[in-house]
Parts: sequence; structure tokens; C-alpha cells
Amino acid sequence: MTPPKPEPTPEPKPEPTGLRERKKRRTRDALLRAALELFTSKGYEQTTVDEIVDAVDVSQRTFFRYFAGKEEAVFAVQEMVEGQFVEQLRARPADEPPLRALRGAVLDAWNTIGDSIEQVVPVELHMRTFQLIESTPALLAVEMRRSIEMEEEVARIIARREGLDVDTDPRPRVAVAAFSGVMRMTGRLWGAGEDLSVESMRAVTEEQLDQLVPALAGDWRAA
Repeated sequence: MTPPKPEPTPEPKPEPTGLRERKKRRTRDALLRAALELFTSKGYEQTTVDEIVDAVDVSQRTFFRYFAGKEEAVFAVQEMVEGQFVEQLRARPADEPPLRALRGAVLDAWNTIGDSIEQVVPVELHMRTFQLIESTPALLAVEMRRSIEMEEEVARIIARREGLDVDTDPRPRVAVAAFSGVMRMTGRLWGAGEDLSVESMRAVTEEQLDQLVPALAGDWRAA
């Protein structure tokens, strides 16, 4: 008598796309949080990728699936913050003058950025990372390069808003350079303070931006 053929083992059902994406997001966020915690506690240069992946119990291959290296991880949340600022700038009313549009965009971004950061890492950890960048020469050099690239993107947005050619009219780049200088000074002032909250950063930003136009156009000696 011929024995019955065994039932074929059913193929495992693939996970729904939404579930896979959520798992990937959780893994990336866990790696990012572990990296930033290690960077801010041990130091950026003293932290290895092996230590990051050990903290999350994944492989190096998994880390490099999400980040090109430590540098990309340390700037990941800042890149998200900058992206929200650019979105806010593109959405500003078309009739706003350039500096008013820039001021409105950065303050509107800070109104909601805390919630966005919290979805990835604690806000306090992001703020400590900002201080780490400012105090680490290798990271500060990268930050300056990124700032130049961001200034160029923003200058081109401003030029399009004003109907100008950024390569023949210097005003968009000049305005953005002045704005960016104030923002860098704001970051240093905030980083040297004791209050590392988003609210504090927004307040310092608003206070300094309010001085931009008077500083450029006013008669200082008259004061």
C-alpha cells in the first residue's frame, strides 16, 4: 500500500507592508537613540559602531542599512528639523518680504518641532546632541559644510519667491547669509545657557531675529 504523500508545508505569509515599515522605523529609531546616547555620554570619536549595534542587539549590517556611518546618525534629527524649516518657508505667503518669511518659517517650525523630534528621540537628547556638535571640531566642520549647502538651497527658494535669478542678483544670498549668521549665534547663546528646552531655543531665536533688521538698517551711533 502506497503511503500517503505528506502535506506540503505552507509558505509563510509575507508581512503586510505597513507592519514591515513600522518594524524598520522602530529599528532605525532604536539605533539612532543608542548612537546619540553614546555620542553624548562617551564622545563622538570615542564611540564605535560595534558599541551602537551591541546596545540594540543587531548586526553592523543592520546599522549600515539605515546610516552610511556615525556622521549621518549624529545629524539625522537635525536634518529632519531643517527639512521642516524648508517646508515652512515654501508655505509662507507669497507677498511676505524675504526676512519676514525666513523669520516666520523658523518660528513656525519651532512651534511643532518638539513633537516631531519626540517621535524619534527625546527632545533633551537632541538638544544635548546639538551641544556635542558645537563642541566637537570634526562635527563642527561638517556642520559648517552643511550650513553652506542649506544656505544655497534657501537662497534659491527666496530668489524664486521674489522672481529673481540667484546667480545674477546677490540679494537672496546676502539676506540668507545674514539670517544664517543670526541663527548660528542663536545656537551658541542657547547652548551656553542652562535651559535646554525647545521653548528656550524658540525664545532665544525670536529675540535675536528681532534685532536683525534694526541692526542692519539702524543708526547705531544715535543710540
